[in-house]
Amino acid sequence: MKNKNKFWRWARNALDSPSTEESKERTLFLDGTIASESWFDDDVTPALFKSDLNSGTGDITVWINSPGGDVFAAAQIYNMLRDYKGKVTVKIDGIAASAASVIAMAGDSVLMSPVSMLMIHNPSTVAMGDKTEMEKAIEMLSSVKDSIINAYQAKTGLSRNKLSKLMDEETWMDSGKAVELHFADGIIDRSELYSTAPLNKPEENDPDEGEQDEPDEDTPDEGDDPDEEKKKDDASALFSGHESMLFSRYQVAAATGRKLLDYCKEQEAKDAKPHLPADLHKEPHHSYQIDDLERRLDLMKHFL
Repeated sequence: MKNKNKFWRWARNALDSPSTEESKERTLFLDGTIASESWFDDDVTPALFKSDLNSGTGDITVWINSPGGDVFAAAQIYNMLRDYKGKVTVKIDGIAASAASVIAMAGDSVLMSPVSMLMIHNPSTVAMGDKTEMEKAIEMLSSVKDSIINAYQAKTGLSRNKLSKLMDEETWMDSGKAVELHFADGIIDRSELYSTAPLNKPEENDPDEGEQDEPDEDTPDEGDDPDEEKKKDDASALFSGHESMLFSRYQVAAATGRKLLDYCKEQEAKDAKPHLPADLHKEPHHSYQIDDLERRLDLMKHFL
């Protein structure tokens, strides 16, 4: 049996109600690269992951903080999570990029930290050989891209053309933009992000904690801190109304180009010196320099 490095780890959550060990809610952590070695033509590691996944029957929460990795591993994990009988909640607390973004789409509910990022782009590979081998590699990449779009489309409902364009531009999304485009369903609030609930050990809780009555609007609960409530309202307003962000390499290059052009035009206006007679201008003014800069910047965009 080949020795494979596990890039995942499990933890069982402590529950208040009595339950069997197999039905307890579990947490799966996916940190770092998704598979240091490809799962292509590997029967050992996928079987190990599936065995770990099916060792229990309760709901699971998947925390993702990964720059991506092997697309074949991501595809198999996606399928295993989609086929899992319990509820799957995905929480992105850092980054879910490339192949990791595919795994994130498997969640029945996908939540993101206010400071997390999600990135989608085209698949890539390394190939060598003659023209026929290169054509095979291109065809394979096209097929892989189509399969990835299937996962994105099933989650977001966006058109294939729209998703293909986002992938072509290597698009980065903050939590707000991901929710707007339906890659995510919501933003993790502070209590979830910094939860103090222990894993693998019991916790003393109020047995009636889950059966709380609605508070009377006119009568504040005992022990309520007005300042604390104000802080919660301020935080909710901050994350619910914050401006979403989406950018690609092309958009960054275009924005940089516009700033450079504006700067050059400002400098040109300062150096024109219209108050002096024309015969006192020692050096001719070349207006074509800005046009030349525009052409150079347009050329640069193709390589960014």
